[in-house]
Amino acid sequence: MNRPDRTVDLTPPWSVPIAVVQIPDTGLARDIEATPEQRKGIAALGGLVSVGAAKGELLLTPVKGGTVHVTGRIWGKVEQTCVVTLEPVAADFEEEIDLIFAPPSQIRELAESVDEDIESDEETPDPPEPIENGLIDLGKLATDALFLGLDPYPRKPDAVFEPVVVVPDPEEHPFAALKALKTAPETPKSKKPGKG
Repeated sequence: MNRPDRTVDLTPPWSVPIAVVQIPDTGLARDIEATPEQRKGIAALGGLVSVGAAKGELLLTPVKGGTVHVTGRIWGKVEQTCVVTLEPVAADFEEEIDLIFAPPSQIRELAESVDEDIESDEETPDPPEPIENGLIDLGKLATDALFLGLDPYPRKPDAVFEPVVVVPDPEEHPFAALKALKTAPETPKSKKPGKG
């Protein structure tokens, strides 16, 4: 008996891998843009009507110990589903990027130092992201930023939620059954058959 294939495709729809060893000491600037096919995949992954554009300007700067500082911005256009009318809603998004990527072996140590900084009043940085197989995937980073920048409850500007008002039926209340029993005509009692 053949079992259905339950494997899940974990390949990101928009992938722009950058090898850390190829990032010069002076930094590496990259402009990225999703293709129509990649935008279609992003829309499917995020449950969006469509992604009209997804672009990014990013700068990767090596830091001590093999970590990389990624800064820049991601922007574009999407269509979401209005939570009121279920019609498409067009929206622009723009997200600033300021992340540290680190080798997996350093993640725990760097995350703990971030946790210690949380107790101070200063704004704390995000925990570092892992460098996977010596690569930083700018497309995956941009896709994550896109989803973070979306309105979780999109609605059309003129959409107004009007709850359905149900007028209660006076015959449908807790004592309606008792009232029906009380007003029901009594059935005549049948006589016991007597001797002829």
